Amino acid sequence: MSLNILKLCVGAESLDDLQFWSKQRLADMAANQEEIQLFHTTRMVPKRVDELLDGGSLYWVIKGQIQARQKLVDVRPFVDGEGIRRCKLMLDNEVVPTQWHPKRAFQGWRYLKMDEAPSDLGQSEAGLPVHLRSELAELGLL
Repeated sequence: MSLNILKLCVGAESLDDLQFWSKQRLADMAANQEEIQLFHTTRMVPKRVDELLDGGSLYWVIKGQIQARQKLVDVRPFVDGEGIRRCKLMLDNEVVPTQWHPKRAFQGWRYLKMDEAPSDLGQSEAGLPVHLRSELAELGLL
């Protein structure tokens, strides 16, 4: 059965910030002739890798709301230059907007079951301006 990861998107003010940051990282990788693949580095290595790679995604919490996801394509444990075990969560390059779902702050990442994950936004919903989506979410209408 598939499984997801939930992570705070620290520093992003909006979904637009995450999308801009992702595009910038991809452009920088191309300019530096590096592998063109987005990833997120984390300290803890997931133990349930097979479930994560069976269709799982990394869901991003932005400003207290789950707002987007990126499909997980690989999990690559490594040891950094200081001898600390870390992990690269390799992500699909597409950031997919999701239904907003409130989530309190937490440290690190959490597993997110498939049946608890918000669904992807439809085309008409994705076109709503961010400020309108924020207001509707605060009112509990999204």
